[in-house]
Amino acid sequence: MRITGGDAKGRTLAPVKGFRVRPTSDRVREAIFNLIGQEVRGKVLDLFAGSGVLGLEALSRGAEKAVFVDLSNQAVRLIKRNLQLCGYEKKGLAYRGDLSKGFSLRAPWAGGKYDLVFLDPPYGKGFIPSTLEVLVRGGVLAGSAVVVAESGKGEVLPPFQGPLRMVDSRTYGDTRISIYEYEV
Repeated sequence: MRITGGDAKGRTLAPVKGFRVRPTSDRVREAIFNLIGQEVRGKVLDLFAGSGVLGLEALSRGAEKAVFVDLSNQAVRLIKRNLQLCGYEKKGLAYRGDLSKGFSLRAPWAGGKYDLVFLDPPYGKGFIPSTLEVLVRGGVLAGSAVVVAESGKGEVLPPFQGPLRMVDSRTYGDTRISIYEYEV
């Protein structure tokens, strides 16, 4: 697995063998950044982060800071290792958190305002709508934030979640990418 764009393009990341994660493929990551833009500004929140590859791509493409959250201690260690491999230890923070039932707005990472949010939960579990709701209700989205949700191709996501509006949805193999814009 490698970074596909930005200043760390081509950097090899730590292997995910033995982990119960499904890293976003190079093809899908390239498609995501073609949809949202190659350059990233501001702060990034990578929820259900797994290997952290989406947040790492954002850092490589100019994000000033990325916060990664995953349930697995192994995933958090892997993300920290990948931050080191890319030289982003000072730009990224990884936290363990159970996002399956939403998240607490008291979590140490929930106090920020994020310009870009990645949601890549296990497919078919219905986590995306409830997470979108908490993002809106919790006030963690900066004005004009973008939320990228990765789901299985058969999953139906809401076109609106409060002021979040789905502006694009595309399918790549078994994966659907849905782009939401925050309209305040």
